[in-house]
Amino acid sequence: MNATKETAVYTHGHHESVLRSHRWRTAANSAAYLVPELRPGLSVLDVGCGPGTITADLAELVAPGGKVTAVDASADIVEQARAYAAERGLTGVEFATADVHALDFPDDSFDVVHAHQVLQHVGDPVRALREMRRVCRPGGIVAARDADYAAMTWYPATPGLEEWLGLYRRVARANGGEPDAGRRLAAWAREAGFTDVRCSATAWCYATAEETAWWSALWADRTTASAYADIATGGGHATAADLTAAAEAWRAWGAHPDAWFSVLNGEILCRA
Repeated sequence: MNATKETAVYTHGHHESVLRSHRWRTAANSAAYLVPELRPGLSVLDVGCGPGTITADLAELVAPGGKVTAVDASADIVEQARAYAAERGLTGVEFATADVHALDFPDDSFDVVHAHQVLQHVGDPVRALREMRRVCRPGGIVAARDADYAAMTWYPATPGLEEWLGLYRRVARANGGEPDAGRRLAAWAREAGFTDVRCSATAWCYATAEETAWWSALWADRTTASAYADIATGGGHATAADLTAAAEAWRAWGAHPDAWFSVLNGEILCRA
């Protein structure tokens, strides 16, 4: 049964293999398009903050005098982000649980509203962007970056990964998300009412032996052990044997001496 906009849930869940990837993310490797817009004293809302690594970098970029409010739908993940900020000795960071479709903040509350890899997972990305626009002050910036799964590419050719990608896209859509969100961000932003939209794209690239081993291992684990695995089998999209075969394909690809993988990400900077 396909999820509706009202019932969409996070496809990946918060298994260790998922957080392994999320904790790698920084402002430098995941929000470079936004960094030039930041300066001390700004107030930032970080939507879907995850374990808080990007949040912490944003807090440093708007210090002194700035403030970051980080929200996520998962209370457990918010606590992890809070602990991480404390480990880095950061002040001026607040945390809360929130639904991006209905943010519990007054109009015009923030100078910058940021969402990284969020809109691909929500039930109604246009509604989410309208909410982000509502809480952003006039003249402020709403920023979003999302992967585009159909644009992922790798070497060497691996039929097992082609099958994994097709399966992942089917599962994500059945779960109410849009795995090819990157190419749709600008269209969604305009539908949400933005008229000043700047678009860009950057890629994550995994090419060293260490990088490809890390990337392949976390996806192999995610394929068989995360919430995605439960959704894929429970929804009748794949059997446990199918997922095991996909994980083995990931590990075989990652062991290849010439393995290379790139993830294209779409980006938008919208003036409120």
